[in-house]
Amino acid sequence: MTKGTALTHGMIGGGSVSQRWGLATVALVAVMAMTSCSSSGEEEQTSSTVVATTTVTTGCADVVAATIDSSGDTYRVSATILSADTGWDKYADAWEVRSPEGAVLGTRILAHPHVDEQPFTRSLDGVDIPAGITEVEIAARDLVVGFCGETVTIVVPGR
Repeated sequence: MTKGTALTHGMIGGGSVSQRWGLATVALVAVMAMTSCSSSGEEEQTSSTVVATTTVTTGCADVVAATIDSSGDTYRVSATILSADTGWDKYADAWEVRSPEGAVLGTRILAHPHVDEQPFTRSLDGVDIPAGITEVEIAARDLVVGFCGETVTIVVPGR
C-alpha cells in the first residue's frame, strides 16, 4: 500500500506571492522527503500520492501535489494548487482529472479566489476511471489564462 503526505490548505500563508511560492517549493521538497512507501505481501493498493517539486509557472495555476483513493467503484481525487490568485478578477477556478489521452474524467469547480490560502487542497469524489487506465493527469485552470500551469500524473491505485 502506498502511503504519503500531501500539503493541505493553510500551511503557507502571509508574505508576498513570490515569498509564498518560495516557501511552497521548500515545503514540497520537505514533504517529498518525508513520503515513504512500503509493501506488505499481496495487499491491494488503495491510495496513491504524488508530490511534485516544480517551478511555479508565472500567472498560471499549478498542481503541486495530488492524491487518489479508491472508494468502491469510483475514486476520490485531491489536488493541491498553487496559483497567482489576486481576487475575483484572477484566480484558479477549476481543476480536471484527465485520462492519458486527454479525456476529462472529472472537473472540480473552485467557486472563489484563494488569495491568502496558498497552496490549497480541494477534493473531488465519485470520479469514474474506466478499467484499463493506469494513471491520470491532474491539471488546474486559471480564470484568465486557462490551462497553462504544471500538471501532475498519478497512478490509479490497484492498477
